[in-house]
Amino acid sequence: AGHVGRALAAALALLPVRAVLIDGRAAELALAPKGIETRLAAIPEAEIRTARPGSAFVILTHDHALDFLLAAEALARGDASYVGMIGSKTKRASFVNWCRREGGPGTDALVCPIGAGGSADKRPEVIAAFVAAEIIAVLTGASAPAGARSLRPQT
Repeated sequence: AGHVGRALAAALALLPVRAVLIDGRAAELALAPKGIETRLAAIPEAEIRTARPGSAFVILTHDHALDFLLAAEALARGDASYVGMIGSKTKRASFVNWCRREGGPGTDALVCPIGAGGSADKRPEVIAAFVAAEIIAVLTGASAPAGARSLRPQT
């Protein structure tokens, strides 16, 4: 529920998806824009485990170790429509190496850095716009970012 997470939740609120902002910090969740669904979770990986098949996961925490744990959990499901993690090519390489070393899931489906195809602008609202576009592209079967699988919405 940091600045990029709040901006992304606001951007997704305009689209035909159900966005849930999850964080272990009540104070950050309290800053969420009005009307955004929030969930306080001490164990966020449990939220990933119980999400619906085909869910999209965007990992935007303040801690690289937690990012890796959550991304591995989302990728291990095997049914996520989108798994994205904020970061850089270097962070992605570190995550791939960590997964290999720890016997983690395959990382081909991971989108990291997220929103990278659009702009070098690092303002939260700009990143959020490009990530929302990546997610909606995957969900509608349009051109998806490298590393993301296409999943058509169920009718």
